[in-house]
Amino acid sequence: MFMHNKRLMYTVRVSESNPKLGSLMLEQFGGPDGELAAAMRYFTQGVADEDPGRKDMLLDIATEELSHLEVIGSIVAMLCKGARGELAEAAKSEADLFATMTEGGESHTLSLLYGGGPALVNSAGVPWTAAYVDTKGEPTCDLRSNIAAEARAKIIYERLINVTDDPGVKEALGFLMTREIAHQKSFEKALYSIEKNFPPGKLPGDDRFSDTYYDMSQDDDGDGFRGSWNSGPGWEFVDDREKQAAVDGGDGSATVKLGKAQKTALENLSKRTASNPDADPTTGAELGRGMTQH
Repeated sequence: MFMHNKRLMYTVRVSESNPKLGSLMLEQFGGPDGELAAAMRYFTQGVADEDPGRKDMLLDIATEELSHLEVIGSIVAMLCKGARGELAEAAKSEADLFATMTEGGESHTLSLLYGGGPALVNSAGVPWTAAYVDTKGEPTCDLRSNIAAEARAKIIYERLINVTDDPGVKEALGFLMTREIAHQKSFEKALYSIEKNFPPGKLPGDDRFSDTYYDMSQDDDGDGFRGSWNSGPGWEFVDDREKQAAVDGGDGSATVKLGKAQKTALENLSKRTASNPDADPTTGAELGRGMTQH
């Protein structure tokens, strides 16, 4: 069960009202890389996980992400608190109030629709969706996705830190950003505690292709950049265009076995829709451009 502690995980100190900045902060409240998406991602994984240690870790981090949601939501609420009162009580003239609401970003949407409180939308006003949760139910896959999710969230926090001079906001965002680093470490440790973690899942890859690198994007001289990602004893580097097609040894075409009735229907369709390469009819587009058949 969940029990709420009224003390925030990190103290929020906002220097002044700033609805525009508040709207940007919504990216980590209701955005794809935000705290709610993270909490739901790890919670659904934790509930279903069969490993007791991994389940505990996932539910711990999911619960912490909810506390982060409360921190970022409190930042949004504090940044919009002044505008909230002014909007509700019409404390300013119509022109001044409108200017405050529309000073940039989606702050007018935040102020007007949600009364200056945090809403489950991103910084562009797009509603949160469960589609942000990409859990697949396979730990070796999900843990890698979790590592990437924490990395993305850290970058968003870095960018939010860069767009504000408010020292209290920067400090709270720095804490949230740092916790993304800690979670990446936990997820990576959990991943590598699974001895058979690569490739993800149960089925092995086809040995004919699992260690092959196809140089599909070549310079004019045919050379491709080389590095540990495509060279060395663990790789077969293929830059011959001819060897990049029909790699299974077939002719590279697509075929299907059809029944007699299906073949007949397909032949009739082909005849009925066949093109006449000698035809050159005048089209509506040509008539619209004042062109006539030559």
